Amino acid sequence: MADMQPHYLHPTPDQTFEIEPAGDYDFQRVLSRARQMQQAGQVAEACNERFQACQRLQALLPDGEEVILEWNHRNTRAALQVLHASAVDHFLIDDFEMSAALLELLLELDPEDHEEAVVMLAFDYVALDEQELFDEVVNDISDKYASRTVLLLWSAFRRDGRLPEGELRRFRSRFTPWFVEFTATEHPADEAYLRDIEGEHPSHEAQARELWLQTENLWRRWPDFIDALQARVNG
Repeated sequence: MADMQPHYLHPTPDQTFEIEPAGDYDFQRVLSRARQMQQAGQVAEACNERFQACQRLQALLPDGEEVILEWNHRNTRAALQVLHASAVDHFLIDDFEMSAALLELLLELDPEDHEEAVVMLAFDYVALDEQELFDEVVNDISDKYASRTVLLLWSAFRRDGRLPEGELRRFRSRFTPWFVEFTATEHPADEAYLRDIEGEHPSHEAQARELWLQTENLWRRWPDFIDALQARVNG
């Protein structure tokens, strides 16, 4: 690894690497500063702060060599969290290609997927109509997650315009609060929801609304999927 920048990237006995929190590579500071910007209503500036940090991280990595970053090191973990946050930023503005690229890098650097990046990556792949790539990652998502069933339903619908009956039955019976949320006409992020989702044990109803709100931009862009779900409420 002769081309690696040793001043910032340090190997560990566990065959992972830690990033020294120095100068532009203090990713804890980046996260904090971007959070403050966002809270002050400077959303674009916060997104730029995170994306520029991702570019610095990419420049730090050696070409063509495997690097696994150490999750248990605070600054290194923050770097991974910045990657994930920037992928979310791009997802929410429908830049699914950049979102997917950032998440693919994140999974290379953190194969254990502490951020559960594979879920959003699967949504990116369906949005991009990259169905073969979707098929490669969807089984990495636990079948205990409602998001997996939503993904399987949406992927199938994008392929052939129909909802698969087995997955639809599973959605209605196994994930009833999510089915109710995804077929509702309103999804308010009101005080009651915020209290619930921020509590120690969020209800299934709040978790269902959270998934809707996290993916709402998809359904604005592809409303026919939601229309098809709503058409099956009574049958």
